[in-house]
Amino acid sequence: MKSLTLKARAKINLTLDVVGKRDNGYHDVEMVMQQIDLYDVVTVTQLDRPDIELSCTDDFIPTDQRNIAYKAALLMKKRYNLEAGFQIAIEKNIPVAAGLAGGSTDAAAVIKAINVLCQLNLELSDLMALGLEIGADVPFCILEKCALAEGLGERLTPIRGFEHAWMILIKPGFGVSTKEVYKALKWDTIENHPNTEAMLKALNQQNRHDILLNFRNVLEDVTLDLFPQVADIKAFLVGHSAEGVMMSGSGPTVFGFYKSYDRAKSAHKKIKKHYPHSFVVSTYNG
Repeated sequence: MKSLTLKARAKINLTLDVVGKRDNGYHDVEMVMQQIDLYDVVTVTQLDRPDIELSCTDDFIPTDQRNIAYKAALLMKKRYNLEAGFQIAIEKNIPVAAGLAGGSTDAAAVIKAINVLCQLNLELSDLMALGLEIGADVPFCILEKCALAEGLGERLTPIRGFEHAWMILIKPGFGVSTKEVYKALKWDTIENHPNTEAMLKALNQQNRHDILLNFRNVLEDVTLDLFPQVADIKAFLVGHSAEGVMMSGSGPTVFGFYKSYDRAKSAHKKIKKHYPHSFVVSTYNG
């Protein structure tokens, strides 16, 4: 049996703006998305029977068709009439319901693995189109580059990412429903929008000061109203010398950058006593 093991990396948002709402209820966004070197390990094994089997080291994760990685395998089987089945094993390191695309990145890994195992020879654009059918963040996770995301998040323009930057992530002991956050968002009353152009310029020049200055996530205000603990985490990171502190996605994970790995590691020794689900990670740019 052939197997392929891939690293499925998490993402953070350096900016997140909502610029419109469609008749079907979906929101148009404009955001800068950055992969980070926190990852699940996804192993896909091609089977000589048609079944899809999924296992995960996190008991909280469903292992049936509710799992987006399972859906990815099922989509590939149906779309390309694959007789083979697949065994999917996920070593879960990315926190669940955290605004880090943990499920989407696992699905992206499954799509890429099946493309290789079954020798489908699909182009990157084809893989990203497949990913969009099961989740708005999946195409970005397939792309594996920092990108400007527009539309529903599916229109991706690769850009220069934040390079060699260290951060501390804190995931509190609760999850947040992206659907509920967007439902509560009054997008047409947003006053403080991100300056996306300024962020793109700062990233292109690797101007650390301006990158940190232009962090902005319009969903923060909504999530902070629903979960005031997120504001406490932001203040806690600032109090431990973090810069550019912001919530990722719809939350509740908060990140803060540090000037070096040593500074982040030193701060983390104190932080993890209060927040055990915290990590020192770097940005990832392929």
